[in-house]
Amino acid sequence: MADTLANLLSETRQFPPPDELAANANVKAEAYDRATEDRLGFWAEQAKRLHWNQEWSEVLDWSNPPFAKWFIGGQLNVAYNCVDRHVEAGRGSKVAIYWEGEPAGDTREITYADLQQLVNQAANALTDLGVSAGDRVAIYLPMIPEAVVAMLACARLGATHSVVFGGFSVEALSGRIDDANAKVVITADGGYRRGKPSALKPTVDEAAERCPSVEKVLVVRRTGEDVAWTEGRDVWWHETVERADTAHTAQPFDAENPLFILYTSGTTAKPKGILHTSGGYLTQASWTYNAVFDLKPDTDVYWCTADIGWVTGHSYIVYGPLSNGATQVIYEGTPDTPHRGRFWEIVDKYKVTLLYTAPTAIRTFMKWGDDIPAKFDLSSLRLIGSVGEPINPEAWIWYRKNIGGDRTPVVDTWWQTETGAIMISPLPGVTSAKPGSAMTPLPGISADVVDDEAKSVPAGGGGFLVIREPWPSMLRTIWGDDQRFIDTYWSRFGAGAGNGDEWIYFAGDGAKRDDDGHLWLLGRVDDVMLVSGHNISTTEVESALVSHPKVAEAAVVGATDPTTTQAVVAFVILRGGVDDGDELAQELRNHVAKTIGPIAKPRQIMVVPELPKTRSGKIMRRLLRDVAENRSLGDVTTLQDSSVMDLISDGMKTGKAED
Repeated sequence: MADTLANLLSETRQFPPPDELAANANVKAEAYDRATEDRLGFWAEQAKRLHWNQEWSEVLDWSNPPFAKWFIGGQLNVAYNCVDRHVEAGRGSKVAIYWEGEPAGDTREITYADLQQLVNQAANALTDLGVSAGDRVAIYLPMIPEAVVAMLACARLGATHSVVFGGFSVEALSGRIDDANAKVVITADGGYRRGKPSALKPTVDEAAERCPSVEKVLVVRRTGEDVAWTEGRDVWWHETVERADTAHTAQPFDAENPLFILYTSGTTAKPKGILHTSGGYLTQASWTYNAVFDLKPDTDVYWCTADIGWVTGHSYIVYGPLSNGATQVIYEGTPDTPHRGRFWEIVDKYKVTLLYTAPTAIRTFMKWGDDIPAKFDLSSLRLIGSVGEPINPEAWIWYRKNIGGDRTPVVDTWWQTETGAIMISPLPGVTSAKPGSAMTPLPGISADVVDDEAKSVPAGGGGFLVIREPWPSMLRTIWGDDQRFIDTYWSRFGAGAGNGDEWIYFAGDGAKRDDDGHLWLLGRVDDVMLVSGHNISTTEVESALVSHPKVAEAAVVGATDPTTTQAVVAFVILRGGVDDGDELAQELRNHVAKTIGPIAKPRQIMVVPELPKTRSGKIMRRLLRDVAENRSLGDVTTLQDSSVMDLISDGMKTGKAED
């Protein structure tokens, strides 16, 4: 399989770092040499960027693989590292969070001193509700400052938080609460989404009835709508947290103390509760934020557009930025409310310098048109990043040109919920980036592309993305299921598969190493199509389609075909103003054939108004496969907008193969 699992598209454009950024970069090229010479010594240096109450005696214990322990014997408090130490260093008046609500004029400015007071109050209130070290707390909130405060308050107490995206169904929420055995749920009456209040409390009420572990529900008043109330269980945030003592002394906890459980969305099986601990996770999240985003704390304003419910929100809204003393923007709403220039209006308003968003969002902005960002002053931006899935070269170029003014580095980052922090990325002051490539593993990371026998593929070869050595922010297990942890991540290659002594982590993604040795992500191995004996990545066909000037976004699936085993079926969204005439489908099919080869030519091209995406922005190809094969739709509860499937069915214009 690995022989044909290769990106057939080639990309030769390269963009070196701006001279000034390169000269003043936080991390320079020698970091790669330092990490190669002494990987564990390198990570020990990065750990010392944090405040430790007690230093570790050993950097890594890998005596019982695949169960790693980092910074053994070390003790620290994660919340202290994110808040208190900045205040104690005299930076309490520095803005930590510019919060922008969705309704116009709804804003808050929170300094590090303000944040310290809020976190202390929340920690005291949670203690009064019976929460102590080792307990689990579920957090089901909109993108409001209280979400950050709740996470930090749990970290301060040594309690383990489990954040669930504020929009998941009763089934998804109750399953996560029950699996973690959470005793407190923190929620709100609702939040604002697309201009309207969106209730959260009713979902929590129904979920809590199914979960006997829940003792208290702590409720933030956000929208002011009436909510049902269970006396003795439900308490208001403003009547408890906001009245609590503002003094709280942070206690140190072991480096391996559980920090959070984050569930990866599974629609057919029980969700996987990914467990992250404290010292190693914070070390890598903090260092990678400093390195990849090149933070200058006195001048930068950072904005990550992710939701707090995803790992990106954990690592690059809460723990990474705050541990570095960053000033950041947090936005409650959607990119198109009240207008499609909302993101760029926020960049302009706060003079954002560092922006981190998803390829799906970038392709949506492409679809809406170049004229929208052009209305706003984006000249403050000096670095822009992408996260969530492979970014196709045309979207990369559009992002750099239309958002970055054709001058900013683009850091295309690869990592996962399981890895905890960025693993593969350009370093903005070092790397001459190629559009669409995540480039190279960061210093201290041993990523590789291998064949079926776990042998490294040569330059120009494709295969499976793996990690050969443990890393500080790695998941420690799947909550309550060590065997599933081994089976899911460690059983494909190496010792976990009964081969040799080496334990090799399999990420589940395909990748290519190009002729220069740079890495290209090809998406999930599950999203590889077998067409007439050839393995073709959905990512490469999608990239070919989006490189056509009429296409804004594309999703590709393999549908069962009696002749070719699978056939390529494409769903495309056209750019604004493009007419989907009868010749368009054939034009696009020919374009794919010319770009990749005739073997990749779609059997069918369907023009659709939207694509089904999860709330983290990933395309749900499973549902598109159902459409392509005329099956009844599977579970749609994890979709950002379940009505999209009706839109696809109603608004679909299909062009089939003519040859």
